[in-house]
Amino acid sequence: MPRFAAIGLDHRHVYDLTQGLLDAGAACVGYNPDTTDPRVLAGFQKRFPHVPAAETVRLLDDPSIDFVVIAAVPRDRADLAIAAMQRGKDVMVDKPGITTPGQLAAVQRAVAETGRYWSVALGRLASPAQQEALRIVRSGELGRLVHTTSLAPHRLNRALRPAWFFDAPAYGGIINDIGVHAIDQFLAFADATDAEIVHSAVGAFGTEPAGFEDFAELMLATPSVRGYVRLDWFTPDGLPTWGDGRCFVVGTEGTLELRKNLDIEGRPGTDHMFVANRSATRHIDCSKLPVTYYSDFVAGVVSRNHRAMPQQQVFAVCRLALHAQARATRYTAERPG
Repeated sequence: MPRFAAIGLDHRHVYDLTQGLLDAGAACVGYNPDTTDPRVLAGFQKRFPHVPAAETVRLLDDPSIDFVVIAAVPRDRADLAIAAMQRGKDVMVDKPGITTPGQLAAVQRAVAETGRYWSVALGRLASPAQQEALRIVRSGELGRLVHTTSLAPHRLNRALRPAWFFDAPAYGGIINDIGVHAIDQFLAFADATDAEIVHSAVGAFGTEPAGFEDFAELMLATPSVRGYVRLDWFTPDGLPTWGDGRCFVVGTEGTLELRKNLDIEGRPGTDHMFVANRSATRHIDCSKLPVTYYSDFVAGVVSRNHRAMPQQQVFAVCRLALHAQARATRYTAERPG
């Protein structure tokens, strides 16, 4: 049974990563209690009361620990991952795995030198709806893929956010932070290893503090497929979920829509899919479909055959997110009156 430790309890995503790995058969044998957000630490301790606390150095130097899970402040994740790989450990890191091109280059060197695996826990990998959508697209039911649209609104939940959340160098910008999911999704649907960033823009529409990036859009292209992405922090409090995430896929013989978090027609639960092809339409409840990311990662730790996501694909997604962020047109909306 592979053993792992959680290091960097600064984002609530650490809960899902830890639980997913436990469900996949791994054993969590320690965590570092240092945090910028005591609420995240308290939540971890409540969910996993039998996991002991230990200093980071002790966890990294423990030869019985096979891999680490990292959900630290984003700008600190690369250094922690490199330190773990240099001590013979694989890494699963919350997104974004890196915040600068220099960090990405350093992680790439560490992977090449150590032979360890560096996996970024991107949303597509743990989404049953997106996995089923990818299966349908690749089956040919929709014909030749033409275009994808990803809408990724998020609720700000200001009272729950630590100070680093509003510090652009700490998280790398809105596209690098939450747009990385959509870039990965586009490459997967397009069955591509790279893409062109045709356009990218970020906006600050008045969310405090001044200059905080609360909106972004980008357009991507391969020789045969186009894609559009919209990101924002404007989910209203009245919506009964943190964001009405949606994905639209257009093929020459059919279309597909994902509503990841709710169905406005009133069906309960998450992971709703709507498909229209040449003969009919149908709704698919994807919420009970299996997700293999965590089990694939755990199996890869043992077999050294990493099926969760090819390492070079992870690097490509991170590189494209950084490129889109760096080249983005920047604008601030004028306040009325």
